[in-house]
Parts: sequence; C-alpha cells; structure tokens
Amino acid sequence: MAPALLVSIDLATYSKSTQGLQSSALSYIGNVFTNVTPETVDLALTHLQQSVGRYANYLGVTSLTSIDDVISLLDAGAAKVFVTRSQLDELLSRKISQDRLVLALPGNTKEEIINAIGGTQVDIYTHQVSDLGLVEAWLKEYGTDRPDVFVSFANPDMNSVLRLSKLAAIPVVPAEKLTVDPKSETSSLSVAKLIMANATSDRPDGLYTTLVTDERGVALGLVYSSEESVAESLRTGRGVYQSRKRGLWYKGESSGDIQELVSISLDCDSDCLRFVVRQKGRGFCHLATATCFGEYSGLSKLQQTLQSRKASAPEGSYTARLFNDAQLLRAKILEEATELCDAQTKEEIAFEAADLFYFALTKCISAGVSLEDVERNLDAKSIKVKRRKGDAKPAFIQFAPAQSNGVSEKEKVKEAASVPKSKSDPAGTKDGRITMRRYITSQETPETITSVLQRPSQRSNETIVNIVNPIIHAVKTRGDSALLEYTHKFDRATSLTSPVLRAPFPPELMKLSPETQHAIDVSFSNIYKFHAAQSEDKPLVVETMPGVTCTRFSRPIERVGLYVPGGTAVLPSTALMLGVPAMVAGCKKIVLASPPRADGSITPEIVYVAHKVGAEAIVLAGGAQAVAALAYGTESVSKVDKILGPGNQFVTAAKMIVSNDTNAGVSIDMPAGPSEVLVIADETSNPVFVASDLLSQAEHGVDSQVILIAVGLNETQLQAIENEVHEQAMRLPRVDIVRGSIEHSITLVCETMEEAMELSNAYAPEHLILQVRDAESVVESVENAGSVFVGEWTPESVGDYSAGVNHSLPTYGYAKQYSGVNLASYLKHITSSNLTKEGLRNVGGAVMELARVEQLEAHRRAVSLRLGVE
Repeated sequence: MAPALLVSIDLATYSKSTQGLQSSALSYIGNVFTNVTPETVDLALTHLQQSVGRYANYLGVTSLTSIDDVISLLDAGAAKVFVTRSQLDELLSRKISQDRLVLALPGNTKEEIINAIGGTQVDIYTHQVSDLGLVEAWLKEYGTDRPDVFVSFANPDMNSVLRLSKLAAIPVVPAEKLTVDPKSETSSLSVAKLIMANATSDRPDGLYTTLVTDERGVALGLVYSSEESVAESLRTGRGVYQSRKRGLWYKGESSGDIQELVSISLDCDSDCLRFVVRQKGRGFCHLATATCFGEYSGLSKLQQTLQSRKASAPEGSYTARLFNDAQLLRAKILEEATELCDAQTKEEIAFEAADLFYFALTKCISAGVSLEDVERNLDAKSIKVKRRKGDAKPAFIQFAPAQSNGVSEKEKVKEAASVPKSKSDPAGTKDGRITMRRYITSQETPETITSVLQRPSQRSNETIVNIVNPIIHAVKTRGDSALLEYTHKFDRATSLTSPVLRAPFPPELMKLSPETQHAIDVSFSNIYKFHAAQSEDKPLVVETMPGVTCTRFSRPIERVGLYVPGGTAVLPSTALMLGVPAMVAGCKKIVLASPPRADGSITPEIVYVAHKVGAEAIVLAGGAQAVAALAYGTESVSKVDKILGPGNQFVTAAKMIVSNDTNAGVSIDMPAGPSEVLVIADETSNPVFVASDLLSQAEHGVDSQVILIAVGLNETQLQAIENEVHEQAMRLPRVDIVRGSIEHSITLVCETMEEAMELSNAYAPEHLILQVRDAESVVESVENAGSVFVGEWTPESVGDYSAGVNHSLPTYGYAKQYSGVNLASYLKHITSSNLTKEGLRNVGGAVMELARVEQLEAHRRAVSLRLGVE
C-alpha cells in the first residue's frame, strides 16, 4: 500500500540537525527518503542496517554510476530506489521487480513526463516542483488508475502539499520542514495534517475509526481518533485517542497501562486509522486483558509468558533454568530441531515445531530479542535481491540422517543429550506420581524379565559414527583451527583463541572457597591412598624349570589424556578419579580435556585438580573433537598414548574410532554408556535410604537407568519406597531429568537373595548397592559389577567423590568384561625371559618340536643351532 508521506533526510547532516522532525518521530510516519551519492553509498548501507523495522527506506540513486551499488542497496533493504531511465532498463534486465523501482522524471512538463514514462508501469517521481498547477493538471488527467506518483517541492507549504495529497500523490517533504508539535512550531508543516489529508469518516461526529495493534499486527482493540488526538499522539509519542464522552483520552494515564507509539497509517480506503503501539502494563483492555478480544494466543502468548518468566520466574521454573543454563537451552534447540526434521505426519510436525518454537523463542527472549525483531528480519530478508544457492553448510550435511523403509531416525534411536522432560510430558509418572514400573518375577516369564532389564536404547552406531567421523578427520588434518571451530560452535566459547591452558596454572584461575578446597584435598588424599596401595612391590619372578626364569614388571604409560565431561555439571570428582591414579602410576605427561564455559574459561575446581595431579595442560574442548586432539595431537595439544574418562555417546564413539586407527596408536580405558545403579533391598532396608540411592543416579541423565530388586517385600514395604521416590524426587532441582530416567527404570520383586543376585549378575550394573541383612556376606555372590557399596551406611555418592575407590566404571553391561579405572589402567606390564645354557637344553626339545609342527623352520633352527643339534 502506498505511503501517505515521505520524509526526506540528508544522511550526512540529519543526525546533527536540531531543526524540524527528529529521528524519534520518523518511525511514526514509517517512510523515509534520502538521496545517495557515490560518496555516501557505505553510509546508506549502514543506515539501512540500523533502521531495519523502524521505517521503510526510499533511496534516490540517480547519481550512482554503478548498477551493482544500486542492487546492493536493494539487497540491504531499500524499499524502493528512484532511478533514471537508463538505470531502470538495466535493473529490469537483471530481473529486479518493477515494484522496487521508481522512475525519476527528467523534467516536469507534460511532454517530458510522457516521453520518460514511455511504455513502463513503474512508479514515477517528479522532483523540485515549482509549477504546482502544471503537475496538478497532469495528475487530474492521469487519473487514479495509475502507478504511484511521488512529488517533492521547490518550496513546500501546507497548501501545496495538501492539494497534491488530495490527488493521491505522495508528497516528499524535508524533515526540517515538518513538525509533530505545530502549536509550538507554527512555521513548520503539521505531520498530523498530512497524515490525515485523505482520511474520511461517515460518522456524524467526524471521528475516525481506529484499529490499535501491536507490532505483530495482533488487534488490541477498536477506538476513535480525531486530527487533534492524532497530533497529540505524535507529539507525545504515546497512544492518544478521542473519547466520545471525555475528549482527548491518554491511554493508561490512570491505570498505568500506557502505550508507546510505533507508527500511524491509514488503510487502503483511508476510512480507518491504524495505530501500531507497544502496550505496557497489564494489557490494552479495561478488563486487564492483553486485548479487547481476550488474551493473547499462540506465539504472542508464549512471548508474553517468557518475558514474564525472565522478569520474575517462579521458584523451580523450567523456563528459568533454560534462561540460566545456556548449554541446556542449546541442547534442547538441537534436540527439537532434529525431532522436527524426523517428524513425518502432520500431527507430529505440528507438535515438534511447537516445541522448537518454544525453545527458540526462549533463546530470543533471554537475549532481549522479541518476535517483532525476528519478524522485522524476516521482512528484510524477503526483499533481498541477491540469492544464494541455499545448500546446507558442509558441517550440517553430515547430520542429515538417512531414512530407511519410511522409518525416521527418531523412531529408531534416542538423543544422546540428557535433556529434561517438559512439564507437559508425563514421562516417569503414573497417576501424577513419579513411579518406577513394578514386576513380580514369579508372575512373569523369563523373557519378560530379560526384556525389561534392557538398557535405554541409544543412537544407532552408524548414526553416531557418521556424525563423529568428519569431526575426527577435521581435527586430525587441520589441528588447532578445527579444534577451535568446533569449540566455538558446540560450546559457544567464541572468544577463545587458544585451545590449551598450560601449566603452571595462574593462581587466579584456582580461587576456591575454603570448604571446596578442603573437600577436594580430602578426596585427593583418600583416592591417592587407595590407588597407591595397588602398586606392585616388586617384579614377578618365576623359575618355570631349571635354568628358565620368567619375569613380569610394570612401567607407567608415558602419556595419558584424561577426558572430564562438562555440559550441565561441574565435575572435579572425575578429574580426581582420572588424575590421581595417573600421578600415582608415574605417568610422565598428563593432559586433561574438558569443555570450556561460554567465556572460554574452565571451572576453578578442575584447574585446581589439574594443578594437584601435575597435569601438563588442560585442553579447552569437549566431545569428539577433544578425543581426536588427544589421539593425534595438534600444534598445541600433546599426543597421548591412552585416553581415559567418561562421556556421552559421541565421546564414546570417538574413543572407539581412534583406538581402532593404527595411525593414532592410542588405547582407551573402556567402552561406556549412561550411568546406572542397581539396589538390592530386603525387609531390613530403610525406604528413605533406598530411594535416595536410586535418585542419586537417576539425576545424572534421562538416559540413565535405576533398578530396584526387592527381596521378599510386601505391598506396604514396597509402597513406602515408592512414596519416598516420589517425594524426594519432587524436591530435586533436576526433577525433570529424573522423570526421564524413571520412565525406563523398574522394580523387580523376587523371593530369595539367590534370585536377586542372579538378576544382578545378569544385568552387570555399574553401581551395585546392597542394602540387605549381612550385606558383607552377599558380596561373595557378586560376579559382575563395576563397584559394590555394602550396607545401609554406604551410599554410592561416597564412591563418586571421596571414599577412595574410582568412579570411572564400566556401564551398559560392560562390567562383564571390563574393570573400572584403577592403577593398572595407567600401567603396562612387560615380561622377560632369562635362560641359561642348561635351561635352553631343558626346554629346547619342546620348542623345536612345536616349531616343526607349525612348519616354522627358522624358529626351530634358532634353538638347534645353539644346542648343536639338527
């Protein structure tokens, strides 16, 4: 729709001018005109960028010699450009829409106008008009069924501008000639009069119907205006209307629910005004609702809620957690974007898109970005004329999952990230209570019990590998630059310029409270004692037969890389569990790797532990990229011989990949999966303790699993534990993560301790807790477990932190094949043989015979030549 008025400004001088219409009032009119010269193209581009959403920019470019400059201005957001005839022809040949072009006439005579227009249907601009009668006559002859006509004046006055406005021309008036306060600036032209020049009303009182909307175009209510109220609204920058009973109505003057004026315009028939405002306070309606048609809905309602949560979030609000935890919010956006990509049906797509909008808008609101800001950017992008190819960036092509047989990746796998369940998701609950599913083993088939003991499904190995492999390759081939790129991308530490923090670590990076430092020191001491006790006092020496001595001795692995996860938690305990045994073993080079915070720093607790264990450096990176840096080395990161430490599925996959690459020459501690605990309880167990042990692992992540094996408990005893699980969970800050874990966690009710241990050994838990009578005797029946916690006074937490045992343990059933991290994890054992001549005679016959059987003649001769036999 054509504007009612263009305000002409000079970019080079306008910001310094104190005369006429000021910058704050330009958006009220919504349309600005400025001439661009070759010298001011860059200034104009900056102006376009800074004024996105404030007003439409019309640019005179007739003095520009470069068509590419004109196209750049259009691409940067110019609504229309005023061009010469030759420029017009060139731009049309380049497929620029004629709706974006205005032909500047070379003169104002009728013949000049007719000759210039010559077969085009673009808008036209006649400038510096001095003979108003001629242009007026031409406009009357031209009629109203024509393109828009813009007119500027040699000497604008109110009479001339209004006369042309009445003929549906669009006046272009310098800002210094205009005012929003005509009572004080009597020599200037009233903006209100010009806006209202063509307004019509069919009401007896002459008032104008006025629709009030917010910046998104949502109708807030219907009011009435007069020329006087429009003038007062422009003067004050507020919503001011005409009450049919009380005269001028300053909206919100008594209630405090004021409105900031954004713009004023007429509709296509000029019989309805539209006020665009920013509503403050409770809302527009006198009933304290957002609009006179009820409350906001959809995205507007969501925005209102999020803004309210940001200003004053209720205690425990999930949205408040998202505002305060950038990593969690990032994980949710990535999760929901993936789920939207995987959605198939109309209902699924709508559901997943709604989730993505919620988290994306939370990101916006947390940064002070509104829906209006987003929509202004969409509008700006819609008028770009330079088109990109539009392919996905290479870094994201690898994330596009292959579809097979119409089954989406979402249906095949679960996300790796531990993302809390939304409040509306009933996960982990039954009848509104957080409850584990219960099975009585005597009433179920063995197949059912085996099935329910399955761990939560993980992403398919192929999917994970397809994501991880390109990351590993990039770090392997491009070193520090790739490592920094991924850190900037995944950890948002964009200010980071070096991927490594080297020892000696600055004291200011290790500032801790006395309580925290003492806790770390106590844990360090206990872990050191337990692992030092695992040292071998002397080499193993065995004489297997006279003259044949076999020896085994240990040496520390020279270079070790210790991965300490980051994400939503600070984990100095993991740094201790990995670093202390490396120190005890005597590893010459200890390198830690841990994701940095958004500001590029590492938590002081981890730096302090790195200092205590004598680490050479801390790699400021996480994920597969950190594993690759440790495995292959970069310009800044030392290559290691073994990588130890837990991580998510991407870290685990990366460890497996590099350990199988002979070029890397690196080993790993063990495969790993999500955290898990199995608690065995009998009638002597304390329900409070049992529930607390279950929840201590459930809070790790939504993919964690907790199992309770109840031996001979009746309904009352089972209910007591279930009540405690619900009540304790509801008091936890990570309750929405707990619910995700509880969703696939179970209680098995059996009759005997023997059956309980059979189930436990089949499951092979990471953590096994024995809250039973005479728990020490039950330990003898443990065949498969990462670590065992004996008796009611031994919570799993002590193993995680300070007792001395290691908490880096095999999960996902790997306890059947692997040990947890221990001193031996950092040692390699070397064997030696030492034979006398007599010894070689004693064993030589057996050696030669077996070599003959295997047809390895050189092996046989190595003995026979020494013994002088054939």
